[in-house]
Amino acid sequence: MRAAVYRRFGGPDTVHVADVRRPTVAPHDVLVRVHASTVSVADHRARSREVPRGLGLLAAAGIGLFRPKHPVLGFDVAGVVADVGANVTTFGPGDEVIAMTGGQFGGHAEYARVPQTAAIAHKPRNMTFEDAVTLVFGGLTARGFLGQAFLGPGATVLVNGASGAVGTAAVQLAAHAGAYVTGVCSGANRELVMSLGAERVIDYTAEDFTAGPAAYDVIVDCVGTAPFERVRHLLKPGGALLLVITDLPGLLRAPLRSRRTGHLVTADVGTPTAEDLAFLVGLAEAGSFRAVRDRTYDLGDVAEAHRYVDTGRKRGNVVLRLRGEESAPKSTAQQTEEASS
Repeated sequence: MRAAVYRRFGGPDTVHVADVRRPTVAPHDVLVRVHASTVSVADHRARSREVPRGLGLLAAAGIGLFRPKHPVLGFDVAGVVADVGANVTTFGPGDEVIAMTGGQFGGHAEYARVPQTAAIAHKPRNMTFEDAVTLVFGGLTARGFLGQAFLGPGATVLVNGASGAVGTAAVQLAAHAGAYVTGVCSGANRELVMSLGAERVIDYTAEDFTAGPAAYDVIVDCVGTAPFERVRHLLKPGGALLLVITDLPGLLRAPLRSRRTGHLVTADVGTPTAEDLAFLVGLAEAGSFRAVRDRTYDLGDVAEAHRYVDTGRKRGNVVLRLRGEESAPKSTAQQTEEASS
C-alpha cells in the first residue's frame, strides 16, 4: 500500500510517499481503508522533534530517540472498514468509521489498523470523510480536557488559541454546554471563532488578554502561552486551567498547584474513548458541532501539508486525502425532493 513515511527527523521534505506493507489484523483489530486523515500538531512534533522545553527525552520514548519509531504518521483516520479480527463484534466490513490511531500513528496510509478498544465510532451520516476526520484529534483533545472542569450554563470559559484544531473544538463544546466563551486568536480569525459560538474575541496581536479585569471559571491554553503564573489572577475561586500545551516545569508543577491553590491545574488529557467519539458524532449529526477544515492536500502533496502546518497559522484542521472524496451526503429534505420529482 502507499503511505507517507519519514525515516529521519527534520523538516517537511523528510516526508515522502512510498510503498509499505499493509497492516495485518489481529483478533481484536479493525482494518480501515483510509479515505482521510489530518496533519496535526502531533505530526509536526513527531516529525520535527520540536517539543516544549524539557520534554525532549519524554517525547523520544514515544517517537524515537535517534530515528522515528513510527515511520508512518497520522493520529486519526476516516474511512471504510476493510476487515476485522475474529473477536471484533462492534464493526464489520463496509462500515464507515472515524478513529484515533494515537501514539501508534499510521493514519497517513491507505490502510490503518485500529484496536477495537480504541476511540473508534461510526462516521457522522451528514459529513464527508474529509469533514468527519476533523472531529477526531481536536474534538477528542478538547473533550478530554473540558470534561475535567465545570461547564454548566453560565460558566465563563477562555480559549487561548481558539482558531486551531483543538481551539475550534473547545469553543464549540463549551458553547454547546451553555458557557459564555471568550476566544483568543488573531483578528483575522475573529469571524470564524465567533461563528463557532464565542461571545467575545480578543485579538492577541492588539491586546494582552491577561491585562483585562475579566475572570474565568475555565481557561484552556491550546498554544502554551498561558502558564499558571501568567493567568492565575484570571481564575475564579475553584477555577480550572487546562494546559493542552505546556513545558516540563508546567507539567510537573500542575498537581502541586492544584493541591495548594484550590484550582484545577492539569496537563492530562486522559484516555479518549469510543464513547467520547460517539458523543462528538452525535453532536455533528444534530448540527451542534461543525467541521473546521482549512486546507485539503492529496497524499502526494504531503510535504506541502507539513510545510503549511509548520507555519503555525492553520485555521482548524489540515486534511490529508488518501482517496477521492465523495459528494457530501444529501439531507433528508433533498432525498425526499428527488424521490417526488
